[in-house]
Amino acid sequence: MRVGIIALQHESNTFIQTATELSDFEYDVLATGDAIYPIFADSAHEIGGFFASLAETDIEAVPIFVARALPGGTITQPTVETLLQQMLEELKNAGPLDGLLVAPHGAGVSENARDLDGYWLTQVRDVVGPDLPIICTLDAHANVSQAMIDACNATIVYRSNPHIDQRERGIEAARLMQRILNGEVKPTQVACFVPVAINIERQHTSSEPCASLYRQADEMLKTPGVLSNSIILGFPYADVYEMGSGFIVVTDNDRNLAQQLADQLGESLIQRRDDFRAHLVGIDEALDRVEQLAGPVCFLDMGDNIGGGSPADGTTILHAIKQRGGPTSFACLYDPEAARQAIAAGPGATLPQLAMGGKTDDQHGPPLIVDVTVVSIHDGHFKEPEVRHGGKTEFQMGPTAVVKTGFGLTVMLNSHRTPPFSLRQLTSCGIEPADYQILIAKGVQAPLAAYSPVCPNLIRVNTPGVTSADMEQFQYQYRRQPLFPFESID
Repeated sequence: MRVGIIALQHESNTFIQTATELSDFEYDVLATGDAIYPIFADSAHEIGGFFASLAETDIEAVPIFVARALPGGTITQPTVETLLQQMLEELKNAGPLDGLLVAPHGAGVSENARDLDGYWLTQVRDVVGPDLPIICTLDAHANVSQAMIDACNATIVYRSNPHIDQRERGIEAARLMQRILNGEVKPTQVACFVPVAINIERQHTSSEPCASLYRQADEMLKTPGVLSNSIILGFPYADVYEMGSGFIVVTDNDRNLAQQLADQLGESLIQRRDDFRAHLVGIDEALDRVEQLAGPVCFLDMGDNIGGGSPADGTTILHAIKQRGGPTSFACLYDPEAARQAIAAGPGATLPQLAMGGKTDDQHGPPLIVDVTVVSIHDGHFKEPEVRHGGKTEFQMGPTAVVKTGFGLTVMLNSHRTPPFSLRQLTSCGIEPADYQILIAKGVQAPLAAYSPVCPNLIRVNTPGVTSADMEQFQYQYRRQPLFPFESID
């Protein structure tokens, strides 16, 4: 038997002015056929789980097409047309298949398809016909549509945020596929779309209020006939009708049971919806708290969350630290121009009035213009051996420079946007976390897997930007109504 593997993954922030182009996929991953295996086989990604699980059976894994880009703005229509043409051609040329394992992100948006993942999954279904089993994995930050549910036989969503269970979910999906092909089960799935948008600040799955919701879902898995269930946390930075939370239950050919259990989970969230509002802490309050806390303290820069598509050059926290004259702090900034200047000057050089960050747009603070000393320069390549958010094991920051200011702030200047998913980003460039009172990580939940081991305290800081945790400041045009917390759902 032969099972195909297809993925098109992008988390699209529609509030970003810069569009996502084909080059963004080419920079990250755009691969077909046998080229896919070496990229993902040993990774913590769900595709690595697909390969690992199928290798334990007599089922042949048939890698077909994978495209992935770092979270960013809406994908251009020409890019989508190119990707889908290649995807569907590769699918048609893959030979006879007995099943498909597919891995969308779940929050993709293009210029002509706001439900991009539902759009391409439907096209895949049209190619393979109604009878071929399709199992889908999704990021928990998905905005799930009925079209996505209808195109697949079963959907399995990551159960952790930070996402450290991706490979495990891939294995689960492949094992379910094996049971289907062996004639053991006939999956039936139902989705319950709840009119609640869970604030991203509340989406840490190991802490309340999410932890108890996942315990309830875990308990339901013991119900006879239940094959899987999933919690959709939602992605608030995609202005689409489907934006918000939901639940998926997959049973063995029992639609009524699936609906009943999905509705139970949905009702639990509705009853506790106030618990999922953000607890927002401003920059000044966060800096005041640091004085009473053991360091390093991880400042999670929520408004410049790279994993949500932000520019990675936000400076609002840095300006506040400068104004106070400390404390000792470290931050990474995406700034190819400043990196080039520092690299050209070389280690030990002083650069007067170097402008750092704040260059992508006017939403994340102005450039920080200060005298700096160049500490070191690097090629920006590093590897992460542990399981971390996103499942990646190899990173490329591009030409990188570390510079130090006169008020205790050290800045790493990167040439490529690099999310803070690995502490090796720091240590590979000679940065010792214990030397700083504050480590600034541009994220909300994703950095925790990397930073929690070295930071006894963390503060999620409400900063301005395209990933602000204050959802109610965004001007939505397409979201469903009523939707809590924007409207009452009583």
